Amino acid sequence: MAKILFVLTGASYWTLKDGTRHPTGYWAEEFAAPYRALTEAGHTVEVATPGGVVPHVDVMSLRPSMAGGEQGALDEESVLRSAEELRRPLVLAEVRLSDYDAVYYPGGHGPMQDLWDDADSGRLLSAALASGKPLAVVCHAPAAMLATRRDGVSPFQGYRVTAYTNDEEDAVGLAARARWLLEDELKNLGVRFERGESWKPYTVVDRNLYTGQNPASAAPLARELLKVLA
Repeated sequence: MAKILFVLTGASYWTLKDGTRHPTGYWAEEFAAPYRALTEAGHTVEVATPGGVVPHVDVMSLRPSMAGGEQGALDEESVLRSAEELRRPLVLAEVRLSDYDAVYYPGGHGPMQDLWDDADSGRLLSAALASGKPLAVVCHAPAAMLATRRDGVSPFQGYRVTAYTNDEEDAVGLAARARWLLEDELKNLGVRFERGESWKPYTVVDRNLYTGQNPASAAPLARELLKVLA
């Protein structure tokens, strides 16, 4: 069976352009749905964060209104409680890609705070893309691709990619307050940005790169991964 590295943000807040710290972290559904699908299929998951800090869940993501109802929130909380990997993360700088069969980045606004310019994450993403191993990134986590630039050029240039859109950011009232918007910066990176309907599942597969637009895309992204994992 396969061994998958989950790379999570270590941030507990996102600094807005007025200096306000917006509480955040990783989005529960984006961890829980793939974790459950992959582990129930017999695969192994390990978690890494910058500095090996224990990741913070965005408490907003556990509200029933955000988790598909009371039962959805309870199910996600159950996964988070059972996932011991969350409480003993590896230090991102120390992980070796050769130890894993695939890499997955869940989102939440946290990556907009730390992973977007994390050099260790940037090196891992570049190596994973070049390796041909499945690399899956969802929602705000494609912000981490911004750290892959060398001399202004990213290996993700020309790849078809989806991510959390400007419209979705605007709908939650944060677009006007953000220092920068993910969709804009990914386009500046040179990716071929694609999108589906706001809040609906939408995934894009380009070679070994798997991306999902929003939290609802995390489970479909995991199903895409399961198709290629031994």
